Amino acid sequence: MSARSAGTWRRQLARLPIAFWIESFVLLNLGFLGLDIWIAHQANAFERRVEWLPVGFSVAAPLLLAPLLAAARHGVKRDVVGLCVGGASVAIGVLGMLFHLQSGFFEQQTLHGLVYAAPFVAPLSYVGVGLLLLLNRLEPTETLEWARWLLFLAAAGFAGNLGLSLLDHAQNGFFRASEWLSVAGAAFGTSFLVCVVARPERLALRRATAWVMAAEAIIGLVGFTLHVHADLFSRPASSLTERLVYGAPAFAPLLFTNLAGLAALGLLSVERSLASQPGS
Repeated sequence: MSARSAGTWRRQLARLPIAFWIESFVLLNLGFLGLDIWIAHQANAFERRVEWLPVGFSVAAPLLLAPLLAAARHGVKRDVVGLCVGGASVAIGVLGMLFHLQSGFFEQQTLHGLVYAAPFVAPLSYVGVGLLLLLNRLEPTETLEWARWLLFLAAAGFAGNLGLSLLDHAQNGFFRASEWLSVAGAAFGTSFLVCVVARPERLALRRATAWVMAAEAIIGLVGFTLHVHADLFSRPASSLTERLVYGAPAFAPLLFTNLAGLAALGLLSVERSLASQPGS
């Protein structure tokens, strides 16, 4: 590809609305969640049929949303398919949280039951993805208010990741000091994004948050590497499948990278919105 054509592609990508990238973000996340849940539910061999529901939804939802992606290049309109998929995603996330809590916490109602129950925060990823779809259709896109909602949802994701990191690593008593890195990263990510939501006009705060999000992306990649390393080289007597299913969740740390990408889109949208205001 020549430098001229590459420059043309970059200009075309830069002109795409942020809402288009959010739609792409949602589509990819729904598909990836299906794979992640399929691996996680191998631990009990899909003991209950309802456990297939999120997997089936993650297969069907991207197929329904993919035809709408081309139209999103010119702006997202309020369509029935997107509203239904978004609402269904929120419902599946809430039901999944209740089912996970039922596996231990509701029976024992103790901290031990909460730590060793199925991760109740994990299904809430569907809630966040569903809310992004609904936000694109119920709120005027490419506005400052819309951008603040994007940042708020990213902050909520980091808050959920904080709980997930605490509960997951509590199962082995934070055996390695590096396991605290995810807790600190989730706390910092939540704090900075909440501040930007409250004061989006502060340039220094936006720049600091951008650097924090870059660090969050690195934390996710490092965590992914550490989890995969632990799965590949721990318990050598067991099969690779057993290590991936019962070992450290390989894809869980990538949620940091994922949320950092969403926050970056929110920050970029804030920059565009403020730049378009008169007298900026």
